[in-house]
Amino acid sequence: MNDRKKTHRKSLRIALLFIFFITFISPFAASFLYIPEEIKLVAGREHEFQFNVPLHANIVSEKQGVLKVNNKPIDEKDIDISLQKPFSIQSDEKGTLDVKLKLLGVLPLKTVKVDVISPMEVVPCGITVGVNVATDGIMVLGTGNVNGVDGKVYEPSKGILESGDLILEVNGKPLENKEQLIDYIENSNEKKLKMKVKREDEIIETSIQPVKSKEDKRFKIGAWVRDQTQGIGTVTYYNPHTKAFGALGHGITDIDTKKLMPIKDGKIMKAEITSIKKGQKGIPGELTGAIYDTEESRIGSVEINTTQGIFGKIETDKSDFLPTDTVPIGLQHEIHEGNAVIRSNISGNKIEEFDVYIQKIAKFNQDASKGMIVKITDPRLLEKTNGIVQGMSGSPILQDGKLIGAVTHVFVQDPTKGYGIFIESMLKKEELME
Repeated sequence: MNDRKKTHRKSLRIALLFIFFITFISPFAASFLYIPEEIKLVAGREHEFQFNVPLHANIVSEKQGVLKVNNKPIDEKDIDISLQKPFSIQSDEKGTLDVKLKLLGVLPLKTVKVDVISPMEVVPCGITVGVNVATDGIMVLGTGNVNGVDGKVYEPSKGILESGDLILEVNGKPLENKEQLIDYIENSNEKKLKMKVKREDEIIETSIQPVKSKEDKRFKIGAWVRDQTQGIGTVTYYNPHTKAFGALGHGITDIDTKKLMPIKDGKIMKAEITSIKKGQKGIPGELTGAIYDTEESRIGSVEINTTQGIFGKIETDKSDFLPTDTVPIGLQHEIHEGNAVIRSNISGNKIEEFDVYIQKIAKFNQDASKGMIVKITDPRLLEKTNGIVQGMSGSPILQDGKLIGAVTHVFVQDPTKGYGIFIESMLKKEELME
């Protein structure tokens, strides 16, 4: 009998815990997983949302009368809505405000930041350009051995320099390029070199003893370095009002260290696609082009390199090199699975539109450069490239007449598919230039 009572009590506790979870814990878990921390709105535009979460919530705004929900202004009273059904939000005023969601009108569920931005139209480009950037310091790729004139093997930089370090100064003098560093080393005359090195966000003061090499009798520190990189990429958009542009949709990382390159300055230049290497399963394809590295062919400057792309300014007299027609931007919640197009320059200087299909939208992916999965469906592009190839990164994606993002990465095992970044993620990083 006692065992039956214990079993009954245990079952009752489990049932009560289950009810407690469903009633109180589950709504919080659902709001965390399916409701974003931040929502962007365009001032004056009605935005439709549907979170598909089986919850009722009260929406409370700190600024009365600024926000409309289902065409009703939030003033003295909050508004009750179902988060499972579609609802609309609109604001005619720019600015940022916090919207609080309350469960059953009492329990705080979540605070969502609403960022209302000005209506914006930009030019979706799709033009391939040459990109040249100089590192903000001399980047260390790795360290190695030096065969000394005495027959011994030395490792002067081992334990002192690391892959990804940036050498900023030698003997108190700033470095402009790697040739300066080599000159300081070769003229050290066996004296230790004092160095200022940046490692991640830390500045390190250190010193290295150069070693005279047996092979060429020159002093060396046993380190491989780089001060610039060059390649081909695609300009995503251009803002004719601010002259700002965004390109690539992902950052420029060093091919050896795999780290984002901190840049001092850079430029984009005219380029012409000369050949295409088709993508294959397991082997990414690529666009090959001629980069015209002259002052006349310079289109603009690169000011920042971020995980969401490179950004800079187009020179005033070079804007005629880019397309001119503007389109509005499409925000994350306006994107849907379905047909879209990309603009890309895969032959000469010709920009073409190709059909694609948005297969998946991952609004909560921590990697912003992988917000969408895009499948190439246009037979013309599939015939020429087999899908997405290197050099197409930054190709703008348009849906329903709006610029929604850019192509970023190809699926190595399936070149017909790739990732895309949301345009609002790129625009947010562009703000770092200000």
